[in-house]
Amino acid sequence: MSNSPYETYEANHPTLPYEPYEPYEPYEQYGTAETIAYGVPTGQAPYADTYRPAYETSEPTLPLQHTGRRAARRRRARYAQRPDGAVRRLLPQALVVAFLAGGTTAFVAKDKAIELTVDGKPRTLHTFADDVSELLAEEGVEVGAHDVVAPAPGEQLASGDEVAVRYGRPVRLTLDGHRREVWTTARTVDGALEQLGVRAEGAYLSTSRSRRIGREGLALDVRTERSVTVMADGRARTIRTNAATVAEAVEQAGITLSGMDTTSVPPGSFPREGQTVTVLRITGSREVREEQIPYREQRSEDASLFRGTEVVE
Repeated sequence: MSNSPYETYEANHPTLPYEPYEPYEPYEQYGTAETIAYGVPTGQAPYADTYRPAYETSEPTLPLQHTGRRAARRRRARYAQRPDGAVRRLLPQALVVAFLAGGTTAFVAKDKAIELTVDGKPRTLHTFADDVSELLAEEGVEVGAHDVVAPAPGEQLASGDEVAVRYGRPVRLTLDGHRREVWTTARTVDGALEQLGVRAEGAYLSTSRSRRIGREGLALDVRTERSVTVMADGRARTIRTNAATVAEAVEQAGITLSGMDTTSVPPGSFPREGQTVTVLRITGSREVREEQIPYREQRSEDASLFRGTEVVE
């Protein structure tokens, strides 16, 4: 018995265990919880309670936590604590990264940066071609028997290589009187003369040395400079000339042909290197005189003629 005037209170039910305290996670913003005024039924428009007793703090009220979110966090926490949890999460990501990295490496390895120059026009391009032939086929560049490709078709390509294509051009060349057709990959007359080994210094050209040669080609007349000696009137004159004929070379030597004068070689022939030409002077006069030329006479009878008539044949 107790001397207390109050009776002893005993709980009529066993004490239930409680869950340990879980701290709230930080929230992005505060003040989202709403205060329902006394006497306002649930479901109606929210009531903005602006009243605050003096003993209450001015901090905003935290929103209510939902048991579903708390349970999901506990499941994620238990999964993360498993020894193989992190590995299982990272394995798919690692496989994807490895696949992408391998594909990118193969892609980069096949790609090549090539500088392609076609007929003097360079450009840089990226290609997956393995050799020069594949590259030209991809770019639609056709080459013929007289075209030049460097490196040669079929040569393997590596990134940074340079490929040059030079088209052939026909040239109808007349060189010192000899005519022939030749092919050149030069784009100018001067370049063509250099390729063909023609000495252009002091030479006569039928067109400008800087003229461009198209794919259709052109006709070119070249007369190189030669040394010719002209003998006339007891004197010898040696000159350097690119004349087309002997007569023109004699004139360039300062010698005039008059009357029936001529040269030791045909005046219209082509003067050759080291040739000697002699001028022949022809002088004379015309004389007219009469002389009796003896002849034989033969007479014959003609019955068709009248008597006493003669016909001289």
